[in-house]
Amino acid sequence: MDIKLLNGTVEMMMLESISHGPTYGYEIVQTVLSRSNGQFELKEGSLYPALHRLERQELLESYWAEQDGRRRKYYKLTAAGKKALAARRKEWQAFSHGVNGVLGIEMSGVPC
Repeated sequence: MDIKLLNGTVEMMMLESISHGPTYGYEIVQTVLSRSNGQFELKEGSLYPALHRLERQELLESYWAEQDGRRRKYYKLTAAGKKALAARRKEWQAFSHGVNGVLGIEMSGVPC
């Protein structure tokens, strides 16, 4: 298992959030917070460096747009970003399945 898996969890959650369509920073934070039932609150200090890193890796592309009188920077997945997200999901499922096995947690009917 790749040790970067744990370090890449935030990025994986961000990619998942962005995979549903173009979105901007605050919306990414709210999506992750909501979908994690309040467990993961991304802060600006980790959000924007991660977005820039994912852009440099060409997993995201960004553009500026005005909506409701506000100019925002939107992010969307590239084809490479979609492939990377699929690979990270698969890796995460294997990782969590292994940890659940060690902990004796059964996930009957729920894919790990």
